[in-house]
Amino acid sequence: MAAIDPTQLSAPDRKARRLMRITRAEGWFRVLGLPFMAPLLRAAAGDDPRGQLKVLWQTLFAPVLAILAFLGLWAMLAPQVQTSLGSVPGPAQVWSQAVALHQDAVREGEKRDEFYVRQDERNARLIADGQPDKVQNRDYTGRPTFYMQIWTSIQTVFAGFLIGTVIAVPLGIAAGLSPTVNAAINPLVQIFKPVSPLAWLPIVTMVVSALATGEGGLPRSFIVSAITVTLCSLWPTLINTSLGVASIDRDLVNVGRVLKLSPWARVTRLVLPSALPLIFTGLRLSLGVGWMVLIAAEMLAQNPGLGKFVWDEFQNGSSDSLARIMVAVLTIGIIGFLLDRMMFAIQSLITFSDKR
Repeated sequence: MAAIDPTQLSAPDRKARRLMRITRAEGWFRVLGLPFMAPLLRAAAGDDPRGQLKVLWQTLFAPVLAILAFLGLWAMLAPQVQTSLGSVPGPAQVWSQAVALHQDAVREGEKRDEFYVRQDERNARLIADGQPDKVQNRDYTGRPTFYMQIWTSIQTVFAGFLIGTVIAVPLGIAAGLSPTVNAAINPLVQIFKPVSPLAWLPIVTMVVSALATGEGGLPRSFIVSAITVTLCSLWPTLINTSLGVASIDRDLVNVGRVLKLSPWARVTRLVLPSALPLIFTGLRLSLGVGWMVLIAAEMLAQNPGLGKFVWDEFQNGSSDSLARIMVAVLTIGIIGFLLDRMMFAIQSLITFSDKR
């Protein structure tokens, strides 16, 4: 069948096709946290502009006005609060420090590139002079930039989150399928779930220091932070997985028995597809908890990452420290939002649930 040339369609047909494409994309706009895009595109396509304006008010104008009001109150009230480091910085000062941190990262990147260029030139001269035994390749050991601290924290939280998921999902499935297993692990969940990361951190640090040799492999600070994240973030996934598995339709379980499916087939073909929405709810909660726990752990243990950046700026005590701390706070919040959106997008792809 030959493809239809859009230029040969009438104006109403072209409009209908555009609106159909917008409707298909609407769910993904919501998943990505951009619910205003669909009514904006519909209004541009001429579909009931007045009705779309009402939707835009709820999805775009009201949130933007709330943000502007917050920024206005912040700018008005911040100078009135005096601290030992001066007045609390307003939005303009925070933005200027965000720009300064970016420029610091650019300069540090240039220094790193120059270091490796000089090292390569030196090694090339040594080889040309017949002294290859004196060739040395060292890693650049400059100050970590703000972007490097962000990347370190993201790597750490995902490591801890993945370890927690590998532990929590099988345990949750077992607890959901077996009342005996559920009764056995429930007291442990109730005891350890409320424990603060600040209580786990000294124990984890001592255990890792005793077991890790420190020669090669992952840095101890990374292992300590990741395990602390694991211990505090696995509980929402475990609880929601158990609840999702326990609440599946009993008829599905009976069908599996009638068909004489193996335990593995029952879990993968019947249990998991039905429990996935609740499992992903647990995963989203766990990732959010892990992100909060990580910042506290990095601050207390002085492990590399955004938490250490905040603590170092607090200890620095310069006139720019408060503004830099607020840059880090806003960065932490934005990354937390993006992590949640990412998990929701994965959930929508895998579970085929409504994208809301």
